[in-house]
Amino acid sequence: MSDPTRPGLRVTTAVVIPDAELSWRFSRASGPGGQGVNTTDSRVELSWDVTTSAVLTEVQRARVVERLGRRLAGGVLTVVASEHRAQRRNREAARSRLAALVADALAPPGPRRRATRPTRGSQQRRIDAKKRRGSVKRMRRPPQD
Repeated sequence: MSDPTRPGLRVTTAVVIPDAELSWRFSRASGPGGQGVNTTDSRVELSWDVTTSAVLTEVQRARVVERLGRRLAGGVLTVVASEHRAQRRNREAARSRLAALVADALAPPGPRRRATRPTRGSQQRRIDAKKRRGSVKRMRRPPQD
């Protein structure tokens, strides 16, 4: 999709995937479509090779591969869209889905969790709940002679 107003797929303000790195595949989609369902290739597969992309730095590439590792097949990230009847709408859905996936993967990790201790009140409530549960189970037992 080489639209002159959109030279590539904008993922973040700094990262734009050029259209040359995106590969499209079209096939017949299942589902609604009326008479055109067997003739139009409305299902869209958008693929992007993460490992050979010139857009990412080594740090970004490592972060994307680590976070999307299960979704990558041979270093290629593939997104499928077939929810719309029109191929154009499925193309837009696939573009936005790929951009969202990569943007989430590129986001820097959040702050580390600071270890804290449980409050005295929460510890007391936990012990009281355990005692209550134990007494309920004790009352269910048959009486001992």
